Amino acid sequence: MNINNEVQFDPQTRVAPLGIIAMESARELGEKIDKYLVEWSRRNGGTEESFLIEAQCPRFASGDAKGIIKSTVRGDDLFIIVDVGNYNCKYELFGKENAMSPDDHFQDLKRIIQAAGGKAHRINVIMPILYGGRQHRRNYRESLDCAVALQELERMGVKNIVTFDAHDPRVHNAIPLMGFDNVIPAYQVLKAMFNNIKDLNIDKEHFMIVSPDEGAINRNMYYASVLSVDLGMFYKRRDYSRIVNGRNPIVAHEYLGNSVEGKDIFIADDIISSGESMLDIAYELKKRKAKRIFAYATYSIFTNGLDSFDKAYNDGIIDGVFGTNLTYRSDELKKREWFNEVDVSKYIAYFIAAINHDVSISTIIDPHEKIRLLLEKHRNK
Repeated sequence: MNINNEVQFDPQTRVAPLGIIAMESARELGEKIDKYLVEWSRRNGGTEESFLIEAQCPRFASGDAKGIIKSTVRGDDLFIIVDVGNYNCKYELFGKENAMSPDDHFQDLKRIIQAAGGKAHRINVIMPILYGGRQHRRNYRESLDCAVALQELERMGVKNIVTFDAHDPRVHNAIPLMGFDNVIPAYQVLKAMFNNIKDLNIDKEHFMIVSPDEGAINRNMYYASVLSVDLGMFYKRRDYSRIVNGRNPIVAHEYLGNSVEGKDIFIADDIISSGESMLDIAYELKKRKAKRIFAYATYSIFTNGLDSFDKAYNDGIIDGVFGTNLTYRSDELKKREWFNEVDVSKYIAYFIAAINHDVSISTIIDPHEKIRLLLEKHRNK
């Protein structure tokens, strides 16, 4: 397998025949990935119509379930794609409709691994939102969900896990001998931003990166470095005398960095949950006379609805939000004028192709070089 602007996906050099199971939660994403892989394979003499393998996890009225794979996977290099954050998947429980939680999705993933019965050549899991990823460290008498889940998958025979923008990639320490790739789709994000925001000037006088908190400093430092612009940071001042909803409440967001006056601001984080912190920071930046504010989160889930962002957009506080298609996005969100989707399906297809050929991903796609060329093209315009 090699690359010369396009993937050379050679069926003759695969580790084993490729099979992809897209769980119900990731059906749309799986179909997009499959189209790329089929196209690349056909360029090199492949005859496959699809690499997708049908599987399902039907449930009894009591809530119990089982995993079923509807065709053979014997000898396959099997990739299972699951979106544990897809709350739009529902099932009947004692006559009532119940939305699937991350726990339900993770159990279904294990059911499908069991259904493979050890017959696959290798099992790889693509889990964009890492199950339990927000419960990544232990304080006092708390569970350590993510580490235990990863160890469970390792014991079940999973060889590789691919995730995107993990809340804390150090959870890999729980499974040091298993393949674990934490992917940051920086190129796809910048490409979407340049395509959707036509009048961006990417230089220190007009543009700046701001980290929303100390936990997101590394990803924002990366954007600032590859774009050669300044970096600012907010840190959360908390009230450690109280605990609300399991954590110390935020008293204020304090800013550290150069002046943002008159500059376009880009804020990157792994997740927009309620969105309160992101909006608090946007309001603080506007007080400091920032020009336009663009927010990005790999997972834009908006657990508290969209009204607060609608208001912020209409009031000129925030000018755009970017989010990937790695997790479920509601139809209401997709229709919002301020929301811009970042398609990562082709990037995942690259990873599957690389793993299926046992080659390093760095030989297939170099994000640094691609970002450099993207930035050069944007500036020439």
